[in-house]
Amino acid sequence: MVHIHHEGTCAAPRSVAFGYVDDYRTTTDWMFGLAAFVPTGPKDQGLGSVFDAKFSVKPITLNSTVECSAWQDQELIAFTSIKGFVNRSSWRFVELAAEETKLVVDFEYELPGGLAGKALGRALEPIVALSIRHTDHALRKHIEERYAAR
Repeated sequence: MVHIHHEGTCAAPRSVAFGYVDDYRTTTDWMFGLAAFVPTGPKDQGLGSVFDAKFSVKPITLNSTVECSAWQDQELIAFTSIKGFVNRSSWRFVELAAEETKLVVDFEYELPGGLAGKALGRALEPIVALSIRHTDHALRKHIEERYAAR
């Protein structure tokens, strides 16, 4: 299992940051490589909601169905894959000040074994590094723009 931990801050209240990340319709705007994130059941947020996700960065495309496995209003959103590409993620929101929020992100993914898994791992390494930088920048930008527009 590959584990990635990242922390960043944004200049917006925790409620704004959480609300933005909790809205599935925004995920493809800020998450690098995420081509689709579509609810598959009656719920589109919160514990038990399920989404079909497609991660695509040429030449790699990975599909996964993820379920919201933990959700606490303005504090935590977590997903666990239930089909396809094996992954887990958690997004924690920590209020640092009235208009400053720390986002703590943990992402884990599992690669298949054998030569195919090793080749995929080598191909994913630079993509993951780029993804983290892009996602952090885009997420902060979008949250701060949403807050400024209020």
